[in-house]
Amino acid sequence: MSQSHESDVAFIKALAELLRDNDLTELEVMREYGEDDSLNVRVSRQTVAAPAPAAAPPAAPAVPQAAAPAPAAAPAAPEDPAQDPGAVTSPMVGTVYLSSEPGADPFVQVGDKVSEGQTILIVEAMKTMNQIPAPRAGTVKRVLVEDGAPVEFGAPLVILA
Repeated sequence: MSQSHESDVAFIKALAELLRDNDLTELEVMREYGEDDSLNVRVSRQTVAAPAPAAAPPAAPAVPQAAAPAPAAAPAAPEDPAQDPGAVTSPMVGTVYLSSEPGADPFVQVGDKVSEGQTILIVEAMKTMNQIPAPRAGTVKRVLVEDGAPVEFGAPLVILA
C-alpha cells in the first residue's frame, strides 16, 4: 500500500505541474488500478487576476470621464469569444489538432461552410483522438486555437456564424 500511496502522490504532483505549466485552471483524472480499485483526482486553482482589473477602471474614469470606458468596453466583446453565440467549446481538457495529421490540410478554415456533425477539429485526451463535430451548420467566422495548443474544458475553439 505504501508504494501505491507514494506513486499516487507523485502522480498528483505531476498533475499539479501540468496544470501550472499549461496555464490550466482545472484538471480531473480517474486512474483505475483494478476492478474495485481506482483513484479519482481533481486539481484546480483559482485565478486572482480578475479582481485587480476590476479595481483599476473606477480610478481611470474620474480623470478622462467617458473616453476611458468606451475603449475598455470595445475590446471586451472580442476578448471573450466564449460569450459569442456561435462559439464551439471544448468538451474536454486536451490538445487541439486542426488537421488529421501533421502537414495535412486543416479540417476547416475561416470562411468555410460546415454542416452539422462535420468534424471541425480534434482534441486529444489521454492518447485518444476525439473528433469535435460542428453542433450546427454555419460558416467558420474565427478559429480561436492554434494547432497543438492545450485547451481546457469549455474553452472556445471556433466561432460559427
